[in-house]
Amino acid sequence: MRTKSQSSVNLKVIFTCCSILIFLVIFFARSNMSSSKPISKTNLSQEKEEQNQVKPEGCPTTQQCTKMPISLSDALVHYATSNVTPQQTFDEISVSKRVLDKKSPCNFLVFGLGHDSPMWASLNHGGRTLFIEEDKAWIEIVTKKFPNLEAYHVVYDTKVKHSDKLMELGRSEECRSVTDPRNSKCELALKDFPADFYETKWDLIMVDAPTGYHEEAPGRMSAIYTAGLLARNREDGETDVFVHDVNRPVEDEFSATFLCKGYMREQNGRLRHFTIPSHRARAGRPFCPVDVNRRR
Repeated sequence: MRTKSQSSVNLKVIFTCCSILIFLVIFFARSNMSSSKPISKTNLSQEKEEQNQVKPEGCPTTQQCTKMPISLSDALVHYATSNVTPQQTFDEISVSKRVLDKKSPCNFLVFGLGHDSPMWASLNHGGRTLFIEEDKAWIEIVTKKFPNLEAYHVVYDTKVKHSDKLMELGRSEECRSVTDPRNSKCELALKDFPADFYETKWDLIMVDAPTGYHEEAPGRMSAIYTAGLLARNREDGETDVFVHDVNRPVEDEFSATFLCKGYMREQNGRLRHFTIPSHRARAGRPFCPVDVNRRR
């Protein structure tokens, strides 16, 4: 009987220990599960939202997204290390910069490719800045150094020595008609330039070329006239036109006549600023605004 009793006690002890051990295993397992992060609908939606957040192309990290554009850094290095003075003075550049500060990024057409071209492109960062240049070799030199600049080679068939004759022709009715320059009957209109030149709605136009400081040079007669025609022929809105070197007779007379004194907003040094509205948006608008004082 004693042996049977001892065996029964031993079985009870083993059973009790096993029960306690199983209980502890279950307890600790449940504790670990409760301490881990629960998978809720909120967490799932957050994960899905993070997966759906697509970074901009070419911009894998936020740090790279805020990085200075290469075109701007190239311009800064160029002007910091160059001894060449830009064609315009600080005050003259400031006139155009104030307009670019308001309108950029925009479509900016520049007659002339020069030492200030990287600056103009940088001031219009994010927009389109197109340079029109007469010297093909110069285009290759500049664009090799600044490959981000967009420039077209063009040919002019005028000469400064013929400016008086062109001024007389410009006063004809054909030259007062607002149309696409390619369809104009005015001899001053530039007709054989790339299609983009005519088909883009330009917000700003800078006339600082072609060469005009000697009699055999092409001069800026056609460039000034055509800039005004492009501005008037746009569907709506207005175009800011800048003409440099107005201390010279051609730039002075042609800008006053074809861009109109009534549209002139400012002159600073050798730079004039005109704001020309669309003539297609309002039928019957005169080529130049009527001088109220003259009417009186």
